Amino acid sequence: MTIAVYPGTFDPITNGHVHVVERAARIFERVIVGVAGSTHKTPTFDIDTRVHLAQKSLEHVDNVEIRGFDTLLANFAQAVGARVLLRGLRAVADYEYELQLANLNKKLAPELESLFLTPVEHYSFISSSLVKEVARLNGQVESFVPEAVATALRAHFIDQR
Repeated sequence: MTIAVYPGTFDPITNGHVHVVERAARIFERVIVGVAGSTHKTPTFDIDTRVHLAQKSLEHVDNVEIRGFDTLLANFAQAVGARVLLRGLRAVADYEYELQLANLNKKLAPELESLFLTPVEHYSFISSSLVKEVARLNGQVESFVPEAVATALRAHFIDQR
């Protein structure tokens, strides 16, 4: 069985992320969405909330599992039996950073292959950071994120006002 891990902070998961997972689920027998807990970023949502939102957003895809992790990505991928690390590339600007990560992960776990998927055009500009900024400024995020995420963002930013 070929298992792919799609790692990220998913703070929050966007329609672009969902689209990448849906496509990957047609390619791989199993896709594990790895929600990173340990990160240099300061997430808006805690890891349990991010895992829950990813589960709600992807419950329609049968061969997808959501797991939080707080270890080195290469170690997490090895622990779940993955052979592929899946990454999304929105723009050329993402490429250099993603290439560095792919080379690092190849050095740490030579059996892992990195695979890059590009989004369809109407998701290519969506990022979690931009979505949070729109929500923080009371803008409409419903076309960028699944419904459960839009609700969580509204609640979070209303509570902060």
